[in-house]
Formats: sequence, C-alpha cells, structure tokens
Amino acid sequence: MKVETEFVENFLVVWSPEKGSELYRSGFYGKPLGIPKPKTADFDVPLILDLMEGVYLMEKGVITVSEGIEEGKVGLRRLRTRAKALYEEFDMKYSVYRDMRDRGLFVTPGIKYGCDFAVYKQGPGVDHAPYMVSVKKSKDEVTATDIVKAGRLATTVRKRFIIAVPDLGTEQIRYLIFKWFKA
Repeated sequence: MKVETEFVENFLVVWSPEKGSELYRSGFYGKPLGIPKPKTADFDVPLILDLMEGVYLMEKGVITVSEGIEEGKVGLRRLRTRAKALYEEFDMKYSVYRDMRDRGLFVTPGIKYGCDFAVYKQGPGVDHAPYMVSVKKSKDEVTATDIVKAGRLATTVRKRFIIAVPDLGTEQIRYLIFKWFKA
C-alpha cells in the first residue's frame, strides 16, 4: 500500500502519524512536524518530506502525491518540475541523492554544514553523519581555498568532506573524498 502525501507549499505532508512513522522508520525519510531531532520513529504528528525525498519515494512507488481537493493527483513529471524550480541544479543533485540512497546510505539536507547533503551510515539520531557532500559539475572550478575551507569545516564538525561529480549522460558519479591528517 502506498503512503498518501499532500503537496503543501514546497513540501509533501504525510498527514497520518501512523503512516509517517512507518515511512520514517523505513529509511529516516522526512522530519516529524515540530520534532527537530526525533529520538524514536513513533510520533503522533504529521511527517514533512522535502521534494528530493518525494521524487525518490515516488520513483520507488512508495508514495502518492495529491494537491488540494480540486487539483487531484500529482504525477512524477509534475513533481520533478516543481523540484527543479525549487532546487538549483536539481537533476545533478538528485542523481547523487538517488545513488547514495540506493547504496543504503541515509541522506539529509546539508545546509547547516554549507554543503548539499549530510550522509549517515546508520541514520540520524542513531549515529552522527560521517560525511558532508557537495555536488559539482566536472567543469566547475574548485580552488585550493575552497577545499581548505570545506576541509576545516569538515574537521571541526568531525566529518569527511566529499565532492560528488555526476555525469548525467552516463549516470556515473565520481566521489572525491578528502581525508585530513596532522603532519
């Protein structure tokens, strides 16, 4: 059975706390409304999904999306169009998100670290995110100063800094991981 969500503003809402808890438990998807750091997957509030998660879950056949009473069901194409309007370079970032999720990692927005994603091996609330990931085009210029800044931040918050470089033509992604050490 698919989980019903409603498109509200720039998010998807699972109004059923029971279904939201199940979805959260299945892969740490979304955030329970008003609970910034859930300690358990059992909560009695709606679950809020961002559009990146929504596109992934819709592709996997896990959720359906509706928009208001008159609007009806929202298809994958329309959801992707909305996500592209919200996220800069959505296709590129989504390809990295999907690849990491498909590898069994748990991916959350990385805005508080100044990157695209924070990535967990076991899940938020279970372990700390060991990686912070920035998505770049192969033709993007990355200066030594950019790397030093990201490395200093990553070291301060005890994470490894990764640059993900997707090739949308081949669907291959190169991951460049930086490990800092003391001399």
